[in-house]
Amino acid sequence: MTLLTKTFALTAFTSALAFAALPSFAADYDFPHIETTGTSEIVIDADMAVVNIEVIVDAPTSKAAKDASDKAISQFLSRLKQAGVDKHDIESANLSLHPQYDYQKNEPAKLKGYQASRRMTITVKQLEQLNDLLDSALEQGINRVNSIELTSSKRADFIEQARQAAIEDAKQKAKSLAKGFDKKVEGVWQVRYYDQHSIQPMQYKMAAQADNGAAESYQQGQVTISDRVEVVFKLK
Repeated sequence: MTLLTKTFALTAFTSALAFAALPSFAADYDFPHIETTGTSEIVIDADMAVVNIEVIVDAPTSKAAKDASDKAISQFLSRLKQAGVDKHDIESANLSLHPQYDYQKNEPAKLKGYQASRRMTITVKQLEQLNDLLDSALEQGINRVNSIELTSSKRADFIEQARQAAIEDAKQKAKSLAKGFDKKVEGVWQVRYYDQHSIQPMQYKMAAQADNGAAESYQQGQVTISDRVEVVFKLK
């Protein structure tokens, strides 16, 4: 077998291997190589929660609807202050006001009142406070909990940990594949990384108690952080 034939055979082998390992790469390389995708996933316990709540009020007049929604938000803000929640951890949306109409067949629409709504997003940094704060929100007139997402105060550290684990996974795959074909990895030729690590915040699960349909229990979930990196390795 000539040198040209050997080179062609090796390139064909690595191209086929690269296609099987990582079909998303579209570039052509004129040297022996392996393409791998490194992935990682870390599951951690949450120690914080991001809560999105809303007050929705129906009233005969726009002013009455606005006043009722403002009152509920104001009372809950006072409760948050008493609980030691920092004002920087609270985001309050502007008032949304909509007329409400009564529609009857073959009759013109009749204005029956107004609906006012305001939302708040609260970062609860002491998870043990969550249940009491939700109870307080309902007591102050907040009538909708849109979402409760768990997160971690060490999120940035875990994202970095997931990234490094994905890099190591790509390297180990390349070494294993090369070894299986009696080759060696010479070095990294290209890295493709998009800062789109997946963070999946689990929602608090609410379940009615068997002995009291109005009661709610909350069970703490976990947070899953994943990442990936695509790498082209040159072969010796």
